[in-house]
Amino acid sequence: MAAASVATAKQQLRSLMKRRLSSVTPESVTVQSRHIFESLKDFEPYRNAARISIYLSMPAAEVQTDAIVRHALAAGKHVFVPYLHRPPVEMSDAPARVMDMVHLKSVQDYESLTRDRWGIPSIDLATVHERQRILGGTETQTSDDDDDAAATLDLMLMPGVAFDFDDAGSVRRLGHGKGFYDFFLNRYLAQQHSSPERPPLRLYGLALTEQLLAPGSGDEVPTGAHDRRLHGLVLGSGEIRHSSTSSV
Repeated sequence: MAAASVATAKQQLRSLMKRRLSSVTPESVTVQSRHIFESLKDFEPYRNAARISIYLSMPAAEVQTDAIVRHALAAGKHVFVPYLHRPPVEMSDAPARVMDMVHLKSVQDYESLTRDRWGIPSIDLATVHERQRILGGTETQTSDDDDDAAATLDLMLMPGVAFDFDDAGSVRRLGHGKGFYDFFLNRYLAQQHSSPERPPLRLYGLALTEQLLAPGSGDEVPTGAHDRRLHGLVLGSGEIRHSSTSSV
């Protein structure tokens, strides 16, 4: 499928999912988010992960991550959350804004975050220079001493608008259309390519049951050349479903 056709198909599916998710009650989101949290606590890739990336959720229409963030921090994990910024000038092929993952220091640090216009807890620009960053950038890192591990993650828990499984059994993800995660992952995996001895990053989506497209429904997630498959999904039913292939 041509790039323009993929983009059009993605936007059509986003519109469909917006209508579908508008009917999901806050009570259902709360219950499904709790099921996901309980399943994650016993999920080996989560239990064993020392350094994890977790998105900070919008107030509605997606899996809520507050309990996961608090649990991970209380368990002593290094938690990294999204931070959007302008790309360095040398990245001529970058979009207007790119995403990095920055370190949360504690539950108190997390609770101090202010919400943006979408209601998402957000990192204060004034504190970024004090935080460890996965990809780095123009700001100087000053606070974290573990330089060898500073650029690595073990597990990334990802949001999405819709998910499905392709014919090969791989998990496809439809994002919100800004390309933040795909651009981050492409940069991150290129950065890690020189260190093949490190364990690979595991990618799992968190999905309300309404966000998983049913086989035979006539709807599927369109993908382009830069879209990466996930290793699995944690569903609002509490079920964890894995991709049948290891490549992403």
